Amino acid sequence: TERGACQRCHGTGGEDGDCRACGGTRLRPEALAWVLGGKNIAEAVAQTPVEFVEWLDEIEVEGGYREVLEPLRSEARMRSEMLIQVGLDYLRLDRSAPTLSGGEAQRVRLASQLGSNLAGACYVLDEPTIGLHPRDTEKMLDALRRLRDRGNTVVVVEHDEQVLREADHVLELGPGGGEHGGKIIAKGTPAAVARKPTATGKLLRGEFIAGPAAEARVSTGAIRMSGARFRNLKGMDVEIPLGLLVCVTGVSGSGKSTLVMDTLGECLQARLAGKKLPSGRLRALDIRGTVGRVRVVDHEPIGRTPRSTPATYIGLWNHLRRLLAATQEARARGYGPSRFSYNKPEGQCPGCKGFGLVKVEMNFLPDVYQPCELCRGRRFNTETLGVKYHGLDAGQILDLSFSSAAEMFSAVPAARRLCEMVCDIGLGYLRLGQPSPTLSGGEAQRIKLVEELASPSSLPAVFLLDEPTTGLHAQDVERLLDVLHRIVERGHTAVVIEHNLQFISRADWIIDLGPEGGEGGGRVVFEGPPAMLLQPGAPGYTAEALRRHVSGVPSVSGSRIA
Repeated sequence: TERGACQRCHGTGGEDGDCRACGGTRLRPEALAWVLGGKNIAEAVAQTPVEFVEWLDEIEVEGGYREVLEPLRSEARMRSEMLIQVGLDYLRLDRSAPTLSGGEAQRVRLASQLGSNLAGACYVLDEPTIGLHPRDTEKMLDALRRLRDRGNTVVVVEHDEQVLREADHVLELGPGGGEHGGKIIAKGTPAAVARKPTATGKLLRGEFIAGPAAEARVSTGAIRMSGARFRNLKGMDVEIPLGLLVCVTGVSGSGKSTLVMDTLGECLQARLAGKKLPSGRLRALDIRGTVGRVRVVDHEPIGRTPRSTPATYIGLWNHLRRLLAATQEARARGYGPSRFSYNKPEGQCPGCKGFGLVKVEMNFLPDVYQPCELCRGRRFNTETLGVKYHGLDAGQILDLSFSSAAEMFSAVPAARRLCEMVCDIGLGYLRLGQPSPTLSGGEAQRIKLVEELASPSSLPAVFLLDEPTTGLHAQDVERLLDVLHRIVERGHTAVVIEHNLQFISRADWIIDLGPEGGEGGGRVVFEGPPAMLLQPGAPGYTAEALRRHVSGVPSVSGSRIA
């Protein structure tokens, strides 16, 4: 509110928490003047939920103040414990909402519902285990059980095996994705679905379990980071082997993204550019071997407007434009490949300028896009659409899925190869001309992998990926692993942040951080191949979870919900 907010930054704390007036606390001096238990309000919320609860329990007041404090203390403790239950014990309470990941934001909302004592409601959650270590997934499941036991209905969209096994009822859609899906192919208890010949049935039967590779790859060098002290990293020394698929694991908040993206990524980019290392990250960075470039394959969109599409991003549309220009009708009209670019005035629809969509501005709501009435979403003008390849015009070709395009262009090696690459990573259901902003973060990340595979390069690269299995079924995780191993076989290095046990077991090298999240993390718990992590006595929560995963699937029929 205006009464409590800093007058200089208006309660935002500044762009990077650097407001000189409030020091990033967002509050004016009058609000900070009041102290309880030795802390003002900014110092109180600068703690994690665990620290906050401990501080609450230590507060002592006298006389009539106790009657005022107790109800407030009880409510604050209960809400903090809800955050701990959903695996967010490492987050500071004053963390800015825009800095939360999608999974963290969803769990914060879930924690608020756990504290509401509401009954008779229907909760719908979309992959709440995103970003969760198997240990933290169990905490999430406890929270969902509590919601259900109060008389609520909990509907969860999920691929995680641990969640599927705890469900009371499973609905499996398929059999494929996109135009090949949309049907219920299995339903019932986990035990019933495990008997079905479907992808989820195979998952519940343990058919996707695979141990470490029998023959280990040989590293071609190493990147050694010494004295990593950024954020919660505790001055660690860690070595990244080159020429391998390296998996960085650990409980939520243990420092994985800080180590890989904010430290390794930024420092390596600076070193390759001949610049100084960013201050406060590392004491030293040593490279043994050849690293030509670093590529961060993140969840950022591949394009910001509907003009961008997967087909243009990976270079497929260039091949298809040449095919259209080579047809007899196009040659007779004098059309070249540029005529079939919806970014060029001569070929694009004059109504939507090649977007295929028209923006409709809404006065008190977000703008919406509607199909262009002139070209009906096909992006091109009438003359250009008059040229057809095997009965399809340019707009209709863009409307094909990659799996359909792979069949249609099977006689065109370059186009078929690109389509098959997209299908190999489980995105065969995407349309060639699908607007890039409609792709999820995981889909965008995998399209970037295809673009990299399709681009020949003689320089060994280091690829950094943050949870690429997000949104993937176990069947698609296998496809993704095959693609990443192909990248590594070409002489590159892949460093992947991941919680998926199926993925971790197939890595060449594992770096496990922890032992806990937040201030309890930031240390190397384990470094080595998966086979060593599976040995009895190997430290850390990841070792325990991986041993359970590889040893076999627990009996579904023996569970409470079967």
